Amino acid sequence: MSNSKLNASIEAIKYIKPKIDFNSVIGVGTGSTVNYFIEELAKIKHLFKGAVSSSEASTKLLENYGIEVFELNDVDEIIVYVDGADEVDPSHNLIKGGGGAHTREKIVASASNEFVCIVDESKLVKVLGNFPLPIEVMIRSRSYVAREIVKLGGVPELRQNFFTDQDNQILDVTNLKMDDPLTLEKNINLIAGVLDNGIFAKCKPQKVIVGRN
Repeated sequence: MSNSKLNASIEAIKYIKPKIDFNSVIGVGTGSTVNYFIEELAKIKHLFKGAVSSSEASTKLLENYGIEVFELNDVDEIIVYVDGADEVDPSHNLIKGGGGAHTREKIVASASNEFVCIVDESKLVKVLGNFPLPIEVMIRSRSYVAREIVKLGGVPELRQNFFTDQDNQILDVTNLKMDDPLTLEKNINLIAGVLDNGIFAKCKPQKVIVGRN
């Protein structure tokens, strides 16, 4: 068990508890740290209505714990969205998508009143970019998108034997200059055939909770 991930999850529960009531819907992300959070969330499931999930894996886990999962289209408000990250810089810009769920994660985060990011201290970086940037692409556009990424200076690699929950593929990109994450996020998303990329600069968390051992 990772104490740092568990500690971040416990702190997140403390933080969101005063914000929720019996009618509240909580947004839940994806990944190993979030799995600890879901376990802790199950302990207070009597205090809120249910959750909107950013992946099939998280939906399954939430339902196993007896937490009702709603579709985003069916809820009017998400009080808070809690998710992990692969990298966090000092300005709270993130790289996400190591698990391939970043498109739905960004949608649920954007639809929420507040985005809380939970990480262990190994995810803190001075500048984004050591972790390969995941880009979700429609299968038929994959080669074209890869050529456009090369023009931006990136080195794209197809994630082997992997399909997203939307049945698309992921290009993991290294070597991109990330001193201006917001502009890079927008420019990549303007390439036809890209669903979304793993830079969270426009939609970055208002709060980052760092778990330590």
